[in-house]
Amino acid sequence: MKLQYSGQENIPVPYDQVWAFITDPRKIATCLPDVQSFEVHDDTHLEVTVRVGVGPVRGNFKFKIELQPDAANRRMGVKISGGGLGSVVDLLASADLAEEGGQTRLDWKGEAVMRGPVAAVGGRVLDVQAQKLISQTFANVKTAATESVGRTA
Repeated sequence: MKLQYSGQENIPVPYDQVWAFITDPRKIATCLPDVQSFEVHDDTHLEVTVRVGVGPVRGNFKFKIELQPDAANRRMGVKISGGGLGSVVDLLASADLAEEGGQTRLDWKGEAVMRGPVAAVGGRVLDVQAQKLISQTFANVKTAATESVGRTA
């Protein structure tokens, strides 16, 4: 099953500070909903375990995440692969950043391919839950980046 998403998040923080935040794997890991644990391997690679619930299918999923920063084009790419409960998830996402009046706009999009029991739950249920998780992650980035700047000001 293939799912596609897009959206926008406006962060009331200058571009340079948002870029510093989203290129820090430790900070990104804490923005994922329902994180149980994470391990950072280097500046662009980490593994996370998250609690996932889609319909009757619930449990921990383990994901390998690769951050793909492209500072020249003001774009952050993210490659996520892994799964759990006999299911596999591959996600490619990117966010284009633009500074507007001292704040930063993230235009994001992603495409997920899911196989196994999670995909068998049904398209509508899975689609709604995946959209919620992705939107929550970007909302968490906005909140955490804003709070991070507030602590350093």
